[in-house]
Amino acid sequence: MSGGRIHAFPAGTGRDGSGRTLAQVLAFDDARIEGVHDFIQWCFPLPEASRAVPGAPVLSAREAEAIRADPAALAGLRAALARMRRFYDETEFWLRAHDHNHLRISRILSAVRALLGPAEAEAFLALVTARNAERGAPVNADSLRYWRDALGRG
Repeated sequence: MSGGRIHAFPAGTGRDGSGRTLAQVLAFDDARIEGVHDFIQWCFPLPEASRAVPGAPVLSAREAEAIRADPAALAGLRAALARMRRFYDETEFWLRAHDHNHLRISRILSAVRALLGPAEAEAFLALVTARNAERGAPVNADSLRYWRDALGRG
């Protein structure tokens, strides 16, 4: 099944809204991941419009099915997930009461659950909640609830 631009990005054959390939985004250093705000919607697309980045892609059912059916797109999504796991494992500035990364984590959890399945989303949640616990649990209760809700565990 062939998708459109959103499917092409994780498949490695397309570019995001700023003209970058998935390989270029995966090569971002931690400072760039922290400072650039328009790549996460391409790496982890959702069926809802982004409130933070106007014009970000909105995942259609057709594009979601194309991603789930394409081994290259699934590999790209897993590579993006691995990069973000490394980012949250190796950095600490997101470990505070309020941070834009909390919204990113909610997005990642929702997209991974929908496109890769609940086991991979649960593993990502385990990483970020363990990091939060290691630092004395600074992340606010609302963010923690959103993360659980993203996995349907409200």
